[in-house]
Amino acid sequence: MSVPIPRQRTAVLPHEAAPAGSTRDDAAGTAEAAGTAAEPADTGGGPGLTLLLIGEDPTSSVPEMRDRDGRRARVRTARNLTEAERLLTDDVHCILLDLAPAGAGDGMAPEADGGPDELGALRAVLRMAPAHAVLVLTAEADAERGAEAVRVGAQDYLFRDELDASVLSRAVRYAVERKRADLAQRQLTESRMLAQENRRLERGLLPTPLLDGSDLRFAARYRPGRSRALLGGDFYDTVRTPDGTVHAMIGDVSGHGPDEAALGVELRIAWRALTFAGLCGDALLSTLQKVLENERADDEIFATLCLVDIAPDGRHAGVCLAGHPAPLLARSGGTPRLLPYEEGGPALGLLPGARWPRRQFVLGGSWSLMMYTDGLIEGRIGEGRERLGQEGMAELVGRQLAAGLRGEQLLDAAVTEVRDLNGGELTDDVAVLLLDRGRAGG
Repeated sequence: MSVPIPRQRTAVLPHEAAPAGSTRDDAAGTAEAAGTAAEPADTGGGPGLTLLLIGEDPTSSVPEMRDRDGRRARVRTARNLTEAERLLTDDVHCILLDLAPAGAGDGMAPEADGGPDELGALRAVLRMAPAHAVLVLTAEADAERGAEAVRVGAQDYLFRDELDASVLSRAVRYAVERKRADLAQRQLTESRMLAQENRRLERGLLPTPLLDGSDLRFAARYRPGRSRALLGGDFYDTVRTPDGTVHAMIGDVSGHGPDEAALGVELRIAWRALTFAGLCGDALLSTLQKVLENERADDEIFATLCLVDIAPDGRHAGVCLAGHPAPLLARSGGTPRLLPYEEGGPALGLLPGARWPRRQFVLGGSWSLMMYTDGLIEGRIGEGRERLGQEGMAELVGRQLAAGLRGEQLLDAAVTEVRDLNGGELTDDVAVLLLDRGRAGG
């Protein structure tokens, strides 16, 4: 049973002992009904600390303590673990476990394989209440067993014969705060380990371009829109097939989240396998649509894609668009322009039996080709509602090319300026892929 530790600080214990399985507040009420002087009511802004005392003799005397506001601790007592589990409610802050003398056994936990487990009760309590502070009470002669109890998992141990108000109060405060710190550190460690695993996984899922033997230069930038993520629903890839053709792809799965990111990875891997198998253009997109239809979590999920195949001579290319923004082409000495997109087909997953025509273009001898997702062009311009758009992006890239930026520097400058124009980080995933041949744009 895991119970969060409320943020209380000091403990107060009354003298009266209560019957097993009861609380000492009940004992105080009994005394008052009999005409004896009962403890004064708690004062202060809220309830004091609540402790759970477990032991075969729960009537053992513990010193009376009060906190600075005059509040006293409520003490619940239990003779065994069954009673303890019933009394271990959300308002219990610390458990006091009174260990039986060494060699006597505690009668609260099964024996170990090699005989009696002198800390069996403690191990059982730690399993039952992993989020609670635990203090062990033992005899001075059992100091070594007390130290062993701390090694097993207790926050501290105390000698029951030397208890006084200040010692117990300080020990309870220390135990509660140490347990809270231990839990926070464990959660932080687990969070860091999970983040590291996710980073390694997501980094491994990002593609490594396969362009051996090509004279094209490759650059890419990727920024997921999800907080603390390395992978979003956007995806890209570039490979060179044995005939010398360079194939490039960029896509965007609708929606945001880990499911969309996973689907994007599946489509990218499928594209690479199908490309090496010899598929291209419409045949490849038709097959990817089948993959999408079978792997998506919802029938409303779709994906946009842009496919480019560049001839071995590097001077010609074919382009297929599936509901995706058209690439930006900058020839040497010319102004960047968007390739025509009127003849593209629908996004994958929208229309069964759809077709995607392939259009051919002359690239020339020296050029830059930029492929991107809509996260790059849907950022706002200033405080208004106007978006950057494809034309705005073409103008922005043109200025940077004219300033002599190329490759990685060009992509860094483009993404940075788009973010600055938006007035902050972009909320959508952004993927940009750049292929260069020779010098372009100036």
